[in-house]
Order: sequence, then C-alpha cells, then structure tokens
Amino acid sequence: MPYIDVIQPEQAEGQLKEIYDDLIKSRGKIAEVHKIQSLNPQSIVNHMDLYMTIMFGKSPLKRVHREMMAVVVSISNKCQYCQTHHLEAVKNFWKDEQKLEAFQKNFEDAPLEEKEKSLCRYAKELTENPEKSEDGNLVNPLREIGFSDREILDAALVIAYFNFVNRIVLGLGVHLEKNPGGYKYD
Repeated sequence: MPYIDVIQPEQAEGQLKEIYDDLIKSRGKIAEVHKIQSLNPQSIVNHMDLYMTIMFGKSPLKRVHREMMAVVVSISNKCQYCQTHHLEAVKNFWKDEQKLEAFQKNFEDAPLEEKEKSLCRYAKELTENPEKSEDGNLVNPLREIGFSDREILDAALVIAYFNFVNRIVLGLGVHLEKNPGGYKYD
C-alpha cells in the first residue's frame, strides 16, 4: 500500500479523470507511479511531458539504450518497480530472455556492444557516485568512444530522470502492478 492517499481511476473526477483517460488512451493503461501523484493532477501531466520528451522524444540515442540506462539506474537504487517496468521495455526490443537475464545480473557480463556498456557504466557511476563527475571524469569515456555531446546530454537526462522517479516510487511506497507489462513501448 502507498504511504499516502491515492485517487483510483473509478473515483477520479474533473481534471484527474481526463488525465487518467488520456493515459489509458496514449499508454495503454495507468501506472501506479502516475496514480501516486493523483492528489496533484498537474504533476502527472508535467511528469508525463518530461517522460515522453526524455524517453520517446527525438534523440540520437536509441530507445532501447534509454531503457537500458533506466534499468541500470533502478538496479543501483534498488527500485524494483522501475526495474521491472523498464526491463519489460528492454525485453520488447531485444526479444532475448537470456540476454535480458545476463543484463539484469551484471551488464558488464552481458553480450552488449562496448558503446552500450559505456552508457550503462555512465548510468551506474552518475547514480552511485555523482561527485566523480568533476572535470568530466564520467563524460570523457563516452566522448572517447564516439558519443556526441547531444547523446551525452540525453544520457544524463535519462539518468537524472530515473533517479527522480526512483525516489518518488521508493519514498511514497509505490507497489508494482499485478501485470506490469502491456504498455506501448514505441
């Protein structure tokens, strides 16, 4: 159970009902991470705008790479909710259970390209040791392997966003849905 009151879809009225209806239409269903914000409906709208921009917006980073970083951040933060949701998204792109299991256990040992591992290392280090980012210590390896500044910016946005969401989920007691999959991933 969440640690605060949550307005369920069947109880929603006015702006919140419209927001819930829009989420069902655009994403396929309403996630618990959205319901936890039901007492402040505008925060759901702003949250979804940010999410859609960072995770689905035009970017030189592939969607799967953004989802991979989301998982790495969520593993580092021990956020089972976000790990599960975004592993489902990665699974949607990979369609390879063994690769997914290896990735979840330790991305360094998973059959990933070096550029993919570099993004995962950046996600892990910026999450666990943000103070190490002084003088570009975390960014320089990405640049050296060929990432553009735009790709680095987009990676940092994904990492920061998931640290934000992990805190909402963990801090307010958001629990995983019975069926966490079934969202629109493309």
